Amino acid sequence: MALRHGLKEHYSPTLFLAALGNGGLTVSFFLYLLFLTPRPRTAPIPTFDTLWPLLTGPDPAMAGLVAVAMVGILIFAARFYRLLVWNLVEYRGFKDTDAYRRLKTGNAEVSLMAIPLTLAMAINVGFILGAVFVPGLWAVVEYLFPLAIVGFGAVAVYGVRLFLDYFGRVIVEGRFDHGQNNHLSQLIAIFAFAMIGVGFAAPAAMSTVRETVAVGTVLSITMLSAVLLFALVKTALGFRDMMEHGISEEGSPSLWIMIPILTVTGIALVRLSHGLHAFFGGHVQPGDYLVMLSLLMGLQVTFGLLGWVVMRRLNYFQDYLHGDKYSPMSFALICPGVASYVAGMFFVHLGLVKTGLVDKFSIAHIVLMAPLVYVQVITIVTNERLVFRLLKTKGGAAILARRPAGAAE
Repeated sequence: MALRHGLKEHYSPTLFLAALGNGGLTVSFFLYLLFLTPRPRTAPIPTFDTLWPLLTGPDPAMAGLVAVAMVGILIFAARFYRLLVWNLVEYRGFKDTDAYRRLKTGNAEVSLMAIPLTLAMAINVGFILGAVFVPGLWAVVEYLFPLAIVGFGAVAVYGVRLFLDYFGRVIVEGRFDHGQNNHLSQLIAIFAFAMIGVGFAAPAAMSTVRETVAVGTVLSITMLSAVLLFALVKTALGFRDMMEHGISEEGSPSLWIMIPILTVTGIALVRLSHGLHAFFGGHVQPGDYLVMLSLLMGLQVTFGLLGWVVMRRLNYFQDYLHGDKYSPMSFALICPGVASYVAGMFFVHLGLVKTGLVDKFSIAHIVLMAPLVYVQVITIVTNERLVFRLLKTKGGAAILARRPAGAAE
């Protein structure tokens, strides 16, 4: 079914989150390959050369797992890039409207940070596609890591410029509307910095060239420092304004945005520990991962429960997923679902399996993974529903937009 086109003033940069969610789902299928398939110690991640023997091997269960994961990666990667291109085209048309000029003078200017956030995901998805589907790629990967650093660097420069334009205006002019800040949507900028930071951490974790590891590590820590600083500021301001004005119904999904921020930050720290261990004497024990991931999971559960209670009280899920209310912010529901699954996979496999608390492929292992698979399935279903409702030509948002002004409901 075709996507809507020519939205102009009805477009919102928040719709980049539609692409981002599909990118996250691509990563979710890759994690099955990362944690459940065997490979030599020389391969830090699964590649085509490690997966092909499993796909064509004698074990039907392993071959089926690899096949399903690869199909999932292809489907959601294709959807990600389709929605990314769609957003870039619609955003170009949006920039010529009065709505864009109004956005540039208010709190919502921060929503432009969804663009570098999604562009950083585009590099991650491209890396996954290359690793899984290109034979022999790992033999030349050391030439690709510097290119990845340059790519994330370009996205970082773009994102920092957008953020400083916005934050500098707010600081100088003092026109930050606290009455419209009764949610945590401002954290989209922090999410973007975290995504760029985890991107820089990938070469730091997997490269065998000391200089590449050092550059990736320094740049990643730089971005994560900004994450820590502005996350504290923006979260404190958001909760202050929510307690004073009550939360915005439309912006209530932003209560969950801290979940992917914590997940991405946690993955970055895991990656950095690998590089520091290999080249700079930074030794991390399996128990350290258990402590760190338990802390991150605890914070995620806290934000998850808070968001769930608030959105249930607002009847958000019924109104915005099944009812007659439509908002681009609804796509902010997808990344927390993906991030919960991803964080759970890291917790189970690095925190429990790697420490020897749970045996791989044991009954306990399967039981622990079951709720994660359930979260992944629910997230996919929600993603499909939102794409249809908000972006398809036959969805409710498109039908509502075509109604004449003043038409009866």
